[in-house]
Parts: sequence; C-alpha cells; structure tokens
Amino acid sequence: MSFMSSHYHQLYTPEDTAVVFIDHQPQMTFGVASINRADLINNVTLLAKASKLFQVPTIITAVETESFSGYVWPQLLDVFPGQHVIERTSMNSWDSDEFRKAIKATGRKNILLTGLWTEVCVTWPAIEMMGDGYNIYVVEDCCGATSRDAQKAALSRITQAGGTRLTTIAAILEFQRDWKNKEHYDALMNLLKQQGGAYGVGVEYAYTMIHHAPQSAVSPQVVKHDH
Repeated sequence: MSFMSSHYHQLYTPEDTAVVFIDHQPQMTFGVASINRADLINNVTLLAKASKLFQVPTIITAVETESFSGYVWPQLLDVFPGQHVIERTSMNSWDSDEFRKAIKATGRKNILLTGLWTEVCVTWPAIEMMGDGYNIYVVEDCCGATSRDAQKAALSRITQAGGTRLTTIAAILEFQRDWKNKEHYDALMNLLKQQGGAYGVGVEYAYTMIHHAPQSAVSPQVVKHDH
C-alpha cells in the first residue's frame, strides 16, 4: 500500500504560493471586533511587505469601494504602488470572473487568504476554492470578524472544509525556512525589527547587545558615562 502525500504534509514555498488581500477597506474595518485594529493593519502590512520581498504573486480585491466600503488602506496600497485592485459587487470573491482569472494566472495552488470579514468574505471563497482544488491557508491575524465568536465559527468552518490556519509571523518564516538562505535575510530582519512586535525588538536587542551591530535608529541612542 503506497502512501499518498497531501499538502497537509508539505510546507509551502515562495515559488508555489500566492497571497490574497480581500476587502481591507475602512467600512469593513469599522465592524471588526475580533482583533485590535491597529494590530490587524500592522499584520496585513507586514505580510504584504514580506510577500513582495519574496516575490510571491499578490492579489488585492475590494468590494463596492465608492458606494459603501471606501478605498483600500493606504498602508497596503503603498506596498504595491500602481497595482490594480480588482473591484467586485459580490461578497464572494470567487463569484468574480476577474478574480478567478487573476488567481489562475498566478499558476499557484497554495493560496494564503486574508480579508475582512472572516465569516463572509474569507470563508466563502475559501470553501469554493478548496472545492476547485486549491490549498487554502487563512492567515487569521490578517483577518477580522464582527465578533470573537464570529471569528471562531468562521475558522472552524474553514478547517472543516479542509483549510489551514496560520498567523503572520509563521506565514512569513515559512517563506524564509532556512537561515542559511541569505538572499532575503537582511531585508527580512529589517521588516521584523520594524513591525514584528516582541520578535522584532528581540532581533534588535540581539544584533546590538550581543553581536555589537549598529543600532537600527537613524539617530542612535548615545549613553553618556560619568568618569
């Protein structure tokens, strides 16, 4: 009897993955009650910057921008200046022909999904995309729901359908995988120092206090010693 491997037993790579940002728009953000919204914006921006660093194809889509939801966060748009934002009317991105074509054009089967709200605009395409053969990874702290219960229920429904949950730092480190790979190392560390929270502070501490590297600050702190 032969063992058939599945995506559950494999790590994704920058070469076989695409990242999707769904409806990171003001009106949707106002309704988020499952995560601190400053943390949410930070996480989405960090994932976007890391995706760009590792040259992972990225799709941005928005719903009813000028009639209801407002423009996509500038923090996200500015990571990909000039990139086309796919405009939709349906809450389900998978209903959009343009969105489907954009996903297919990446040639990738591993899709990292993020968006607002988790219980609708992330869950619905996740379920249908899995039905069409895609491996769906939901970066849950880049998603927001209208309550903590809604977030839990949405993630439960996605995992029951075969999706995988993960978080921002884990998602980014899976792109890096091995610290001997130096191509993106310095740039990744700089991203983490800026937006990686406690991990980033730890990196800065290790660099400066243990390895005696220069401080990241443009104007470094100078400690005066009395003699």
